Amino acid sequence: MTFTKVLVANRGEIACRVIRSARAAGYATVAVYSAADEAAPHVALADDAVAIGAAPAAESYLAIDTLVDAARRTGADAVHPGYGFLAESAAFAQACLDAGLVFIGPPPGAIEAMGNKALAKARMIAAGVPCVPGYLGASADDAQLMDEANTVGFPLLVKAVAGGGGRGMRVARDAADLAGALVAARREARSAFGDDALMLERLIEDGRHIEIQVFADAHGHAVYLGERDCTTQRRRQKIIEEAPSPVIDPAMRDAMGHDAVAAALAVGYCGAGTVEFIVDARRDHYFLEMNTRLQVEHPVTEMVTGFDLVDWQLRVAAGEPLTTMIPGLQRDVVLRGHAIEARLYAEDPYADFAPQTGTVRWWRPAPATAQPGVRIDDGIVEGNVVGPHYDAMVAKVIAHGRDRDDAIRRLRAALRRAPLLGVVNNGRFLVDVLDHSDFRGATMTTTRIDEWLSGGEPLLNRPLPDREAWCVAAAALVLENGPGVRADSVAAFDLVLRCGGEQRALRVELQRDGVRVHVDGGTHALRLLRCAPGDLYYQFDGVRRQAVAVRHSDELHLAQNGATFVFSEISAVPGDGATIDARAARSPVAGSVVQVLVQAGDAVAQGQRLVCVEAMKMEMWVSAQAAATVAVVHVRAGDQVASGATLIALEPQDTGD
Repeated sequence: MTFTKVLVANRGEIACRVIRSARAAGYATVAVYSAADEAAPHVALADDAVAIGAAPAAESYLAIDTLVDAARRTGADAVHPGYGFLAESAAFAQACLDAGLVFIGPPPGAIEAMGNKALAKARMIAAGVPCVPGYLGASADDAQLMDEANTVGFPLLVKAVAGGGGRGMRVARDAADLAGALVAARREARSAFGDDALMLERLIEDGRHIEIQVFADAHGHAVYLGERDCTTQRRRQKIIEEAPSPVIDPAMRDAMGHDAVAAALAVGYCGAGTVEFIVDARRDHYFLEMNTRLQVEHPVTEMVTGFDLVDWQLRVAAGEPLTTMIPGLQRDVVLRGHAIEARLYAEDPYADFAPQTGTVRWWRPAPATAQPGVRIDDGIVEGNVVGPHYDAMVAKVIAHGRDRDDAIRRLRAALRRAPLLGVVNNGRFLVDVLDHSDFRGATMTTTRIDEWLSGGEPLLNRPLPDREAWCVAAAALVLENGPGVRADSVAAFDLVLRCGGEQRALRVELQRDGVRVHVDGGTHALRLLRCAPGDLYYQFDGVRRQAVAVRHSDELHLAQNGATFVFSEISAVPGDGATIDARAARSPVAGSVVQVLVQAGDAVAQGQRLVCVEAMKMEMWVSAQAAATVAVVHVRAGDQVASGATLIALEPQDTGD
């Protein structure tokens, strides 16, 4: 099973991650890229690169024949699937083997055995691994599932039999919720995995999501490498992961680890895999599923064990036994310190986590990674366009410390030192979650952030720039050529700035030693000591600070206190601000229309759902802003739409006012 050249059948940060480890091990590498990724970092990082099709994943990263042909054309003799896309496709693994390629992952049989969640749970029950009660039948009939739900009991989870990552999953708290949950889960599962088969599972309330990293070779050896706590989620999508879990003791770790190894051995597993468990309030653990691939959160395991899991994947795929990596097998697995990973998403946490698109104006993580114990895995560079076609995650920020508090402190600092400008993101939200008492006290549950959404948690209030930020932005926009102001200058500038729906009228007066800025009835002394792109060094009311600021066109992008703000100059006459147009239902993002619920002539009520748009693996509903009659339906399911595009034209009903 020797090989010399590895094709990485993926994109973004995981493609860069695999390419780096493969090259360090002496392998030549091949990148593949869609039309949207021609300028992506993984393309330039590899020795060879091959264009594989259009931006939609179905026409590029999911095209098995095209990927196998790319390996043939470049002389690659091995394929690493990364995670996502085809990483858990038994058909892809088999196609690689049939083409004489080494598949750097588990055998197709193991992928197939664990890929069907219902059959996987049946295998686990047979192997003695504890499982959540549920219905695992093969019936695709909604009526049957509704009957079985009464036996399983509410609340329950409706889950896609194929796939994972929170896709095709809905909660039904009672029988009234179930019909809608079945429809939504089927639609999402069919879109994501091409398979709309569903299963039912009792919902574990106030649970913690704990997963065990396992590794097996082709010689009958298998070990577990500790656990990861992935409880901090929004809508069952992970946000922050850590190792070890703050709620797991050694005895529980050992019990879960042995169950995870039993799960891997039950399907003849080989390579890196993750066995996921849900832990209830009594600290009982239940098997959820097995991910037959490397996980997004694998860096925290690497940091606490000191192992390079991608290097292990390469060595096991080449036929090496695990004993060449850890001679004592399980007894040589020692966890040191604590590691936490935060996922940087192109999404707006303060607008229901809506995915965002845009151009990267500033991304230079070097100051953060210069900090001891910090690692950033990314797949973007300045000038890249973050589009709607792929997952919203653009980078992972990971910190290792001697204990949990140390890791949290280092991660907070790293997030502040590596701002992403140009694309709305969740950087500040991550910092605030790390500071929250529920996270600090290890009392998070898998639904806690969802509860915050519905409960008015202050953490989800959009951060607003403080007075200092307004003054700095005004001065930077006026003095766009830097701090060199003529000593005899007496000019003053009046301007109105807008940021995040807020606006301020400011006056900037040029002084011999800097400027004075008047805003909100106050006056502040400010000096721009250095004003280069991305490098803002200033003195405000006698205190010197550094910030990251980038001007693009008539906008100033400013990073402050972990948050990012965009200031733009508007008319000196303040307007009324943005108003809601009840005559048009517009797309909140660029994406694909999934479902249209109305037709011309329909009467709709305020708040009624009209159209569902999907972008970056998330579905968003567009609702009527007021009671109206549908005039024109401009889209249908499957259409691609731009952000702000009119989906439905409406005729508001006369209220008689």
